[in-house]
Amino acid sequence: MRQIRRKDREMPASEAEALLVRGEYGILSTVDAHGQPYAVPLSFAYRDKRIYFHCALEGHKIENLENNPRVCFCVVGQTRVLAEQFATEYESALAFGLATEARGQERREALLWLLEKYSPGFIEEGEHYIEKLDKATKVIRIDVQQISGKARR
Repeated sequence: MRQIRRKDREMPASEAEALLVRGEYGILSTVDAHGQPYAVPLSFAYRDKRIYFHCALEGHKIENLENNPRVCFCVVGQTRVLAEQFATEYESALAFGLATEARGQERREALLWLLEKYSPGFIEEGEHYIEKLDKATKVIRIDVQQISGKARR
């Protein structure tokens, strides 16, 4: 993997990982069989150096992952445009890894982690929702191999 060019803005790995934990959404980047990049924003949960997200049973992202499980996942945290300086304060984290389908108990836990993150006041209702749409949902796990972060504060 390439090193960050601007070492003065490099975030410690622990801070980049913390941004993965608290990030509201992330951008999943994949590549199709013809080499065409594809990036899509999605909700996610991060636990134990793994990123989890749910999706439909088929579609562009699933086709790309079946062809090539190597992915990049980007999360952007706080930003602030500094118009008079022609600059922006920001924080971002990149995670590189391999995507596979989560199954069994791991799949169920991942759906609960997503529920806890995005709908903490509606756990019981969310569990019913998960049951109702269970067969129409796939859960993907990204085993993170490298994390890097960058910030201008």
